[in-house]
Amino acid sequence: MRRPSWLLRLFLGLPMIYLLAMIGVPIVYNLAMSVQEVTLGNIAAFARPFVGLDNFTDSLADPIFRRVLHNSVVFVLVNVAGQVGIGTIAAACFAGGFPGASTMRGLLLAAWILPGLVVGTVWKWMFATQFGVVNFVLSALGLIGTPVHWLSDPATSMTALNIAHIWFGIPFSMILVAAALTNIPGELYEAASLDGAGPLRRFRYITLPAIAPALFAVACLVAIASLRAFDVIFALTQGGPLNSTNVLPLLSYQASFQDFEFGRGAAIGSFAFVMVFGVALVYVRTLKSEQPA
Repeated sequence: MRRPSWLLRLFLGLPMIYLLAMIGVPIVYNLAMSVQEVTLGNIAAFARPFVGLDNFTDSLADPIFRRVLHNSVVFVLVNVAGQVGIGTIAAACFAGGFPGASTMRGLLLAAWILPGLVVGTVWKWMFATQFGVVNFVLSALGLIGTPVHWLSDPATSMTALNIAHIWFGIPFSMILVAAALTNIPGELYEAASLDGAGPLRRFRYITLPAIAPALFAVACLVAIASLRAFDVIFALTQGGPLNSTNVLPLLSYQASFQDFEFGRGAAIGSFAFVMVFGVALVYVRTLKSEQPA
């Protein structure tokens, strides 16, 4: 009995050491920097001026930070609604089966595995004012008379960013929702069909109630991914114009590696971490509530 016990401790200890080294240490180091004045002159030193909560209060007093915080909340809400909603519809359509379903599903998954920087760059070309595909299609359909400045106009830049990021995240939601759909007994749909229920009524009264817990869990995961979004935004708009598409992770990067105010950047990153951690707690509680007693 000693050998399995020793192996169990070993296999549990190695992941814990990895998590502490790769996740715990950076989090603690970031929190330590957030209460210090860290610049290029003292970043290599251990003794740095302690400023308490000044980095946090200065960030909260900054109008740019408040706008970026608002952008982050709007970005998360729109992406959760868009990715989960469209992903659910796509999963339901693929579950029904139609000619070419396997090919289309493969294309969606292929788009999902692309790096975020590649996705942002491709959408940047598509949203180009003069030669972009989006303006060309809208003009051909007669929906616009003059080219739209998607990425250089603060009024449309966030819309363009949301479209690109929702497109990028739809396959992830679709896969998870499709897995939940497989757990619904087919007899329920057969009985509903015999009672005269159409596709919409079956979807409303059978599918949605059955996958509601899964949808909530997927929404939490999408919210976490959206709060951590960086690469697509950096490639597409870099937070501009006029911070209209800036979000907390990108603002933390700008404060640290463009303004070289590492303490303020760490404080901004701490705000983002608290938001992600809050959503993660909700997600964990959701998983526990789904486990059988």
